[in-house]
Amino acid sequence: MPLLRWFAVLLVVLLLQGRVQADSEEDYETKQWQEIDVPLPVAPAEEKLQSFYVSMATDNKFFIDLATLNVGSDGVVRYVLVIVTPSGARNVTFEGMRCETRENRIYASGRRDGTWSKSRNSEWSRIKDVHANRHHAVLFLEYFCPVGVIVRDATEAKEALRSGKHPDNKMW
Repeated sequence: MPLLRWFAVLLVVLLLQGRVQADSEEDYETKQWQEIDVPLPVAPAEEKLQSFYVSMATDNKFFIDLATLNVGSDGVVRYVLVIVTPSGARNVTFEGMRCETRENRIYASGRRDGTWSKSRNSEWSRIKDVHANRHHAVLFLEYFCPVGVIVRDATEAKEALRSGKHPDNKMW
């Protein structure tokens, strides 16, 4: 009889363990990521712009407005990106980057007068390491998502930009 009781207890424990595991898997699957609402930032100020290197293949200059750099509670790194061409033309965008999914999104484009124009197509898109948009891959790989993991806070991201790379990106 004690052996039968031991098997019964073991069976109950195994059944409960399986139910607990199933419950936690259901919880994990039903939790949907939710992006927080963020206001558009003020126009970038020259003294707050931090340059970063993209590649020798471009003559454009790339900057992040450190005053707007933020790591949201939703796991999105948000920033204003400024691209200046050799002729002096400026492209200013307010963007977000999700390290978890390797995606970026453009929320708005800057106008000359310092106002913003919300993007018509503001969908999340996959970051690819291709020549045309390599600056997003550089921000992902070198500064905001070292080894694919989001920086802890804006201070960590700012320090990575100032030093030219994130300390977790080791040269082998």
